[in-house]
Amino acid sequence: MLRLGVNIDHVATVRNARGSAYPDPVRAAKLAEEAGADGITAHLREDRRHIEDADIDGLMDALTVPLNFEMAATDEMLAIALRHKPHAVCIVPEKREERTTEGGLEVAREENKLAHFIAPLREVGCRVSIFIAADQAQIEAANRIGAQVIELHTGAYCDFHAEGRFDERDAELARLTEMATFAHSLGLEVHAGHGLTYDTVAPIAALPEVMELNIGHFLIGESIFLGLEPAIKEMRRIMDEARP
Repeated sequence: MLRLGVNIDHVATVRNARGSAYPDPVRAAKLAEEAGADGITAHLREDRRHIEDADIDGLMDALTVPLNFEMAATDEMLAIALRHKPHAVCIVPEKREERTTEGGLEVAREENKLAHFIAPLREVGCRVSIFIAADQAQIEAANRIGAQVIELHTGAYCDFHAEGRFDERDAELARLTEMATFAHSLGLEVHAGHGLTYDTVAPIAALPEVMELNIGHFLIGESIFLGLEPAIKEMRRIMDEARP
């Protein structure tokens, strides 16, 4: 069954806009659980622009579904992950000036560093995922360093769709399809995410090698109009109908 991970970062974005104690991302995570989410994703950025350290503490205490802890490959984040030992750790690229994660991690040029970085995470039982573009060299590098999972960056595919650049969208979807098959052939578990909406999720959900989708910003936005539970259930419905 295709799993849905709900990213609750942007509940924290709304909270932090006023410096208040609400809305609480841990409360959102529990509502997502009740709505059928198979896991919760949270990205603790170095600049703490949305999720904060106390949120990770709260999520680890409150969740009964797995936490997917997104983080940059820094010593600070490694220490936090080793302290909490979440179910999964997803290594993502991070730049302070970006509005959101702009692309996949450059693994091929940083193999030795990343191999040493993820080793202690695997030793304490965390499943290690690498967030990468649909690129064969990056997938091969992720496999060599010992990652168990790759998450394919779907942002370009979604952006092309939103901009009406349908030939480029279809070309990117073909790359995602090919690289999902390739990663699976290496024994890697394949996830996908970034920018997925009701309009773009079905072709990605239909890929048989993809085992999990991580979706956040769109669902938090839709929850303003629908409520969080109905927004998640509609995403689940579309995903399930698209699955062969």
